[in-house]
Order: sequence, then structure tokens, then C-alpha cells
Amino acid sequence: MGNIETVLVTGASSGIGLELARCFAADKSNLIFVARNGEALEKLADELRRRHGVKVEVIVSDLARRESPQQVFDRVGKLGLVVDVLVNNAGFGLIGTFGELPVGRQLEMVQVNIASLVELTGLFLPGMLSRRSGGILNVGSVAGFVPGPNMAVYFATKAFVLSFSEALFEELRGTGVTITNLCPGPTESNFFQVARQHREREKSSGKMTSLEVAVTGHRDFRRGKCLSIPGFGNVVITKMAPHLPRAIIRKAVAKLNQLK
Repeated sequence: MGNIETVLVTGASSGIGLELARCFAADKSNLIFVARNGEALEKLADELRRRHGVKVEVIVSDLARRESPQQVFDRVGKLGLVVDVLVNNAGFGLIGTFGELPVGRQLEMVQVNIASLVELTGLFLPGMLSRRSGGILNVGSVAGFVPGPNMAVYFATKAFVLSFSEALFEELRGTGVTITNLCPGPTESNFFQVARQHREREKSSGKMTSLEVAVTGHRDFRRGKCLSIPGFGNVVITKMAPHLPRAIIRKAVAKLNQLK
């Protein structure tokens, strides 16, 4: 793939990940897609090859499995590719009280949202540092700024991603490598279809589209920003949260995540 930038996107089969892939393809970046849905990945790959003339590789992998990040890294090496940009987008949430949701499924959430993100970062970052170029785009959430009753583990995983990304941002100063944490609010995607597998909640309103979120995240990543928060309302939430009593925040989020 020569000197053309290569971008690896996890969870590229739908939603924000799919739109981020399109944004990078428009930059004429070559791509590597990672997700469970191989059919959806191949469809997107064909679209972007035709539209932008970029090269796209597809790796079918379930990042809920402990061994998957290393397998992805090894596969990239066997393909003879160098990852210049890592987009850690894969993730999911579950709506329901901690006590009623299956523990095993919640641990899979921790594996995808935290462990696989950390391991992929740890595997690909050394190469970026040695080349003194590259970047990481972690897809977090405004949920990372507050506790989340009725989605306790999901909100906690995004708090980890926020803290981890901000810490790495400082560590990477002057290295030529950047890291951005994209923190969207409610977004039109299949996220809530997955999250509602166990319980229903009232429909939320005011959602941004996946395209709007991706365009903002891609732009802020290119600008080297630490945090990318799409939407004025989401910016307000993140600014106000540290100044409000924690008890009020907990009750407000519990109501927002109200279960039927």
C-alpha cells in the first residue's frame, strides 16, 4: 500500500464506525475493517473501493473474545500492512439493572469496550511511536462523564475510555502520534437495538445521525484535538456535569435511562 495512510477501523459494519470508514476513504486512506459481520464489511469495502479507489482489507473477528486483538494484529502483519491510524470504535451497551442483566454478557461488554481497545492500542502504538507518526481515535461517549444507573457497566466502560484517552494524550505529546476521544451522545444507529435485548426503555429524542457524529470526530482527529464532543447539547452536558451534585446527576441519568 506504499506511503498511503492505512486506517484500521473496528466495528466498521454499521453506525458510527461505518461512517468513519467513509470519512477516511474520502481522504484516500486505505482501510482495514474489523467486525463480526463479514457480509456487511465486504459490502462496505466494495462501495469504498469503487467510489474512492482505495484498498480495503476485511478481517472478521469478534472482539468479545479474549484472543481476538492479538489475532487481528497478527493478521495485519501477515497481510504485510502497517497501521497508521487505529480507530477503536467497536462497542456495545445493555439497558437494565446490573442485578438483572447476565453477568457473562456484561463481562463481554467490558472485554469489547475496554480490554480489546486497550490491547489493540498496546499492539499498534509502538509501531506508530517508532515511526513518529500516526494516531488513535477512540469512540467513547458523553456517558463517560457521568454515572449511569440502568446502564451501569456501559457508562463505566466509557468513563475508562475517557480517562485512558486523556492520559495517553499527555503521554504522547511531542511523539508525532495523536489520540482523540470521540464522545457522542444518543446517536441514530443499531446501538439501542442491541442494548434493548434484555429490557425496554422509553424512546429517546434529539439523536444525532451517525454521519454527523463521524464527520465531527474525523475533523477533530485530523486537528489533533484530545476530546471531540459532537452537538451543542452534549457539550453543555459535559461542561455542567462536574459542577452539579453527584446525587442529582445519578437521579437524572436514572430517569433518562428509565426502564419500562
